[in-house]
Amino acid sequence: MEQELARIGVSLPENLLDRFDEIITKRGYSSRSEGIRDAIRGYIRYYSWMSEVEGERVGTISLVYDHSQRGLVNSLLDIEHDFSEIIRSSLHVHISHDTCMEVLLVRGEGHDVRKVTEKLMTLKGVKHVKLTTIVPGEDI
Repeated sequence: MEQELARIGVSLPENLLDRFDEIITKRGYSSRSEGIRDAIRGYIRYYSWMSEVEGERVGTISLVYDHSQRGLVNSLLDIEHDFSEIIRSSLHVHISHDTCMEVLLVRGEGHDVRKVTEKLMTLKGVKHVKLTTIVPGEDI
């Protein structure tokens, strides 16, 4: 079954596009479009997995961000304070002059864990967010 293709335009910083081009070449994609389709599929799978995070969860939220982005640090702190009932601890590491990494240890209802993660993802200056959870007491 052939699907109709839609064309879109995407604006990216040059360094991001250069890195993406390196990866698609190494992975053997025939075009940028193939690489972008695969990346979007991965994003959709991750979003679906996050949507299924329910019930009591224990986990980590790791994020990398540009601390020189105006207002970002205050926004991060506001979110962390808004979710202080599920954020048990945090670790902050300076990666470079402008780049920081933070790891939040969380425990609480899955929908709250997902909500704080999604709020962090939407902040301008946040470069990467990754949520990892387990069900407490579940045999892994």
